[in-house]
Amino acid sequence: MKYLLDTHIFIWSLTDDHKLSRQVKGILEDVEDTSVSVVSLWEISLKFGLGKLELKGSTPEKLWMDSKKLNYRFLPLAFDEVISFHHLPKEHNDPFDRMLVWQAIKNNMILISNDVGLDIYEKLGLKIVR
Repeated sequence: MKYLLDTHIFIWSLTDDHKLSRQVKGILEDVEDTSVSVVSLWEISLKFGLGKLELKGSTPEKLWMDSKKLNYRFLPLAFDEVISFHHLPKEHNDPFDRMLVWQAIKNNMILISNDVGLDIYEKLGLKIVR
């Protein structure tokens, strides 16, 4: 199975791993199949710059460097994902979450997220692990 980390799971894996479930911790040990979207990196940088995200004394750049030590794969945002994004119903308001959902569906990945608001997309093929 291939996994995609939601932004908060990515941050927690680097700063607050006690917030992760035992199942998620087990998945994260197998980084060969674990990816972080560039969408999450953009979300972190944007929200940090706006003062809407506290990184416990860290910075987006430091998170990036720390994540390299964990050997996460990074998923680029593909043209076909961007151009077909309009097919995803607007059931959830956060555009970052919606793009992560779309990437997970399009790439046949399981999204690791604690966001119960994303369950609405399971009918479209989204698979979620908490």
